[in-house]
Order: sequence, then structure tokens, then C-alpha cells
Amino acid sequence: MARVISAAKLVGPFVLAAAIAGCAPHGKKEIPLDTFTAEEIYKRGEYELEAQTKPDDAIRYFSEVERLYPYSEWAKRSLIMQAFAQHKSGDYESARASAQQFIDTYPGDEDAGYAKYLLALSYYDQIDEVGRDQGLTFLALQALRDVIEQYPESEYARSSILKFDLAFDHLAAKEMEIGRYYLKKGHYAASINRFRVVVEQFQTTTHTPEALERLVEAYLALGLTDEAQTAGAILGHNFQSSPFYQDAYNLLTKQGLDMNAHGENWLTTVYRQVVKGEWL
Repeated sequence: MARVISAAKLVGPFVLAAAIAGCAPHGKKEIPLDTFTAEEIYKRGEYELEAQTKPDDAIRYFSEVERLYPYSEWAKRSLIMQAFAQHKSGDYESARASAQQFIDTYPGDEDAGYAKYLLALSYYDQIDEVGRDQGLTFLALQALRDVIEQYPESEYARSSILKFDLAFDHLAAKEMEIGRYYLKKGHYAASINRFRVVVEQFQTTTHTPEALERLVEAYLALGLTDEAQTAGAILGHNFQSSPFYQDAYNLLTKQGLDMNAHGENWLTTVYRQVVKGEWL
């Protein structure tokens, strides 16, 4: 929301006169918008947006500036505000199109970074509950990464970093959900594949401790004690304060096993990397 205020600075102090609205008194013919200047129409769109009445009305005014005064400075300003208004109204596809148009038309403009941020938000804000397809999450991550890498010192990069971490965590949550389902159904190999993805690819997320504990469960069910103990070892070294540590400890010690790395498997490789720092 901070961007709405900063966008308003593009036109200076907020000014609005009733005549700018392009609306006539009741019973009289509406005054055509093309009789007003680009600035007047733009400010009417800004008023509709600031007043939080109908974003659709703001979108119409901004688009009219583009139509009536193409390639003008006000058309450029209107395009970025149109993208914002479309995003605000929940029309994410149109917001993406407008943001991309701005990026393509004004790649060197000071607001190109914000346009890229809006593009990323249009994906991010559509990330639904964990149970849905995660294609939009991948698109959001890619778009957020673009903002972070291309505008590292901007306020948009700082916000994008936070959202990137949340989206990344969201993907890990999806893997965990599927893994738990397979584990509950007794499909241990399939569940291990999902938990392995979390441990190897999403190890910085909040789901890693549970993934390791679930690996202990699945490997014990298959009788693969070396892998189970190694998963417990990683859990014990990195997440001993997690409640999942105690669950894994109970599972292993109940069978007379310890929480140390054993054997040679993918988990011992992870153990050497994250616990001993042996990356080569």
C-alpha cells in the first residue's frame, strides 16, 4: 500500500475539481473525456483510487489517458497506476499484462522496478492453499527473484525477499502434505521421495525438522536402520529444540538404535555437508 502514496507523488500534490470528473449534473449529457486534458483525466483516476470507491472506475480513467494521449508522460504514469488498480481489484491477469507492457515500453524508467514488483505480486497473491497446484508459486518465485537480483537496493527487493521466503516455504509445505499422505497409506518409498526433496532442496524452510522425523518413521518401517539413524543424527545436531527431535529420539531408542550417522547413503552425504561442513 505504500506504493499508492509514492505513485501519487508522480503528479505532485493531490488536486481534484468536480469538473474533472467528466460527469454532468443529473439529466444532462455527460461531457466527453476527450474535452479534458491528460492530467485532468489522470487525476480523476487517482481520485477514484484514493477514495477507494470503485477500482474499475480508476482503471477506466487511466486507460483513457493512454487511449487519448498515447506516448505522453501522463500515459506512462497512467499505465503503472492502471496496473496497480487492476491488481487492487483482483484482476491479476490484467495487472500482469499492464505491468509487462510498462516494462516493455519503459524499461529504463524509474518505475520499471515497481512494475516488475507488481508483476511478481500478481503471481504471489494468487498462491492458494497448500492443496492446490503450485505452478503459480514457481512463477512467483521466479518473478520475485528477478526483482531481488535486478533492484537489490530498492524497497521492492526487501519486500520481495520476505515474500520469496514465504513462497519457498509454501512449496516445501506442498511436498510435506503429499509425503504425509503416502506415509499414512504405507507407501513408504513414495513418502521418502517427498521428504527427501524437502531436506535437499528446501532445507532452509520451517518444514525440515518434520521432514527428517518423517524419514525416521519411513525408514524404520522399511527396516533401513542406517538411514533412519542418520536422519535422526541430522535432526539432533540442527534441530534439537524441535518437538520432532523428541519424536525421532523415541522412535529410535525404542528399537535400541541411536541418533548417529551410519552407513553410506544420501543422508550421510547431507550429514557431512550440514553437520561437518564437508561440501566437496
